[in-house]
Amino acid sequence: LVVTDPRTDFQPIKESSYMNIPTIAFCDTDSPLQHVDVAIPANNKGKHSIGCLYYLLARMVLQMRGTISPNNPWDVMVDLFFYREPEEAKELEDEAAAVTDAPPAFENPAYAAPAVAAEGWDDA
Repeated sequence: LVVTDPRTDFQPIKESSYMNIPTIAFCDTDSPLQHVDVAIPANNKGKHSIGCLYYLLARMVLQMRGTISPNNPWDVMVDLFFYREPEEAKELEDEAAAVTDAPPAFENPAYAAPAVAAEGWDDA
């Protein structure tokens, strides 16, 4: 069992201790460590911090399994581990759609630059 905050996830931690399920927890300085088997010291208060923690944990697990090499960079971006509000994500999509659906620039041949009749610079 992997939990983000032992203080808020006390119920699953307590129930996993009844069945002897190992518990890994990202712990801050004020986190209770009762029934936590592996405590990883970290800042578990901000959503970007939690996203970075899960990114690092996933990358380390894949390196230990031998799926990816520690020498090569992982092609998965850390942004994929950040939680985004559905309304916020929809607003970003709407803004991107508005930019791509913008009307074409105004083009009127009467206001266009005159065509150059000379073939070269010397003929002008």
